[in-house]
Amino acid sequence: MKWNPFGRRFWAPALYLVAGGALSVVGVYYALYAGLAALVLSLTRVGAPASAAVLHGAVWMAEARRALASRLLAEDVPWPTRGKRRDLRGWVREQHGPLGYRAFGYLIASVPSGLLGLLSVLVTWAYGTLLLLYPLLWRLRWNETTETDASGHVRHGFKLAGIWFDTWPRAIALSVVGALLLVAAPAATRAAARLDLRVLRFVFRPGPAERRIRALEESRSYAVEDAVATVRRIERDLHDGAQVRLVSVTIRLAMLKETLPPDAPPEVRELVDAAHEEARAAIGELRELVRGIHPPVLDKGLDAALATLGARSPVRAELATDLPERPSAAIESMAYFCAAELVANAAKHADASRLKIEAELAGGRLVLRVTDDGRGGAEVRPGGGLAGLADRVATVDGELTVHSPPGGPTTVTVTLPLRTP
Repeated sequence: MKWNPFGRRFWAPALYLVAGGALSVVGVYYALYAGLAALVLSLTRVGAPASAAVLHGAVWMAEARRALASRLLAEDVPWPTRGKRRDLRGWVREQHGPLGYRAFGYLIASVPSGLLGLLSVLVTWAYGTLLLLYPLLWRLRWNETTETDASGHVRHGFKLAGIWFDTWPRAIALSVVGALLLVAAPAATRAAARLDLRVLRFVFRPGPAERRIRALEESRSYAVEDAVATVRRIERDLHDGAQVRLVSVTIRLAMLKETLPPDAPPEVRELVDAAHEEARAAIGELRELVRGIHPPVLDKGLDAALATLGARSPVRAELATDLPERPSAAIESMAYFCAAELVANAAKHADASRLKIEAELAGGRLVLRVTDDGRGGAEVRPGGGLAGLADRVATVDGELTVHSPPGGPTTVTVTLPLRTP
């Protein structure tokens, strides 16, 4: 490793070990006292919620350790999936799952590696710095020991294993040892950090079911992205192939109309006119088909596509977007077509006079919201359009919610991840 005191790899492992060691110390005390309190309360009616709260705290501490590894060491530790429980009973059951007990066990298992990490930082960085500066500290009589030896001489300096470092050669030798410790410090702290990460990965390693779920999620993500890529390829083929040929045919038919001799039979002129009109109609239909498959304006970003959608809306539309980061192509396409269908529903079924389209990033997710001032009463019915949208966004772990009291207004919110999971 290059000696770069300003590089991340130089100081990040030491900072991770100090913070992780502090969490280990706090965690073991938490496990002992909170676990004892939960054990006592287990004899009462609040035993299950109390133990669930203790396990939830253990999960929070373990996640803090994982966040440290991600931020300081750029290490992504796989994490077991967690359900979304909204009621108290479901939340208690969720906390008593494998993740909660793993996290509680990790508070104990992380103590040896955490203390070893703190010791490595103390020996290499702390003692290395003190020993490197020892000649200066000895000269200034800071941090030294004063004793009278067996011969009656007063000794000033650092004493180790009966040896006094109170001469310049010995002081400089100690300084050299400190320099060597500092040179070895980055490698030593990285090794200790790797050991601590191994403990973290071992405790929270995914089981067979979790590995299967993760493999299915990856397959689903690939299928969604591949479907979007296929659709875009079809759109380009239609736009650059069939549409260009139809335009060429239309131009030639128009030229043929202009060059027909005056004495051409009326039947021929009618056939050419009809073919020309059919070709023009086919071009219009093909353009609408291409726009329905993948609007070209979507290549400029979701905000531009939504602005175009609002401009073409039969209902007066207001647009508000805050998208500092672009989602993936699959998510942008899904969000656009959801907005298009919601705008169409507001125009056809809600009897709305105006609507508002909002898109923003919140909590690392894309939130699309369409509000209209129609008559309300919209709900997700099996086989209905909103149910179809809900099923579509669910394929990427999205969520659709509807708030539509009788008399309106109606607000449909679609929440999507920024990337296909």
